[in-house]
Amino acid sequence: MPRAALLSIHARVEGTRSSTWEDPSLVQLWGPRHNVFVVAARDLSVFSLGTYPDDIKGQRRARDLAARLGALLGDSRMTYREAGRALGVRPNSLRYASPTGTILIRWEGAGPPAIWTVPPPDIDRRDARLELARRYLHIYGPTTPEAFARWSGIGLRHAAAAFDALRALLTPVHTPVGNAWILARDEPVLRGASGAVAPARLLPSGDAYLLLQGPDRELLVPDADRRRALWTPRVWPGGLLLEGEIVGTWRRADAVLTVQTWRRLSRAERDAVEAEAQSLPLAGLEERIGVRWGG
Repeated sequence: MPRAALLSIHARVEGTRSSTWEDPSLVQLWGPRHNVFVVAARDLSVFSLGTYPDDIKGQRRARDLAARLGALLGDSRMTYREAGRALGVRPNSLRYASPTGTILIRWEGAGPPAIWTVPPPDIDRRDARLELARRYLHIYGPTTPEAFARWSGIGLRHAAAAFDALRALLTPVHTPVGNAWILARDEPVLRGASGAVAPARLLPSGDAYLLLQGPDRELLVPDADRRRALWTPRVWPGGLLLEGEIVGTWRRADAVLTVQTWRRLSRAERDAVEAEAQSLPLAGLEERIGVRWGG
């Protein structure tokens, strides 16, 4: 989501401003599992065509919806509610056209998103699928086809086929939660010593660092109770990262950020969290962000 994307960028890029998520180098789309993604514009084909349906029915639905939207919108934009009504379909069903790579949206987190069409990507959808799998292995490895299937929404058979097609680029590994795969080129990084880490980062709900699936989550948070606190059945909280370790969760309501810690923090650690909270580039706040501690 846009605000979460902004905070994800802020956690990684110095000088992030409240308008950074609107930079022309970024686009919004309904990506994997038809969730809202903010991605680099040059990667639109990867996160759209990479999830193109493999079944005939799904392909027909994606193509037909995209064609009808293109005919309706032309060079204009409208809300997805207006577009849905004009086409006589449920507005939420329009997201099924997104895997064609011809649909972009703008959603600010409240109200209906605006929707428009763009020319189709000039890339084979199989190549887009394999690149999506490579990206997933690079960011989330060690991982498995099962985890990739859950994250992407493409189904286990097709996720496994993507891993098989990449087999020459992969290295099998054993982890505390079972056998998995990494990109062979990533092995030196995984074996190497970690570099400098930030004293505190507030990762938003849905941050890429937290989008692990199934048993992979145990690699990040070994304790089952803490996993349940981070990956809740409904809206996830954000994750509190201190010097590279997840040590709690957080939620924000206006200018109050409530932190639930999993261990006792030192005064220096609390100061780092409060400084990070106050640096969040959020627009529209009339007062400084304050931290309410729990745990």
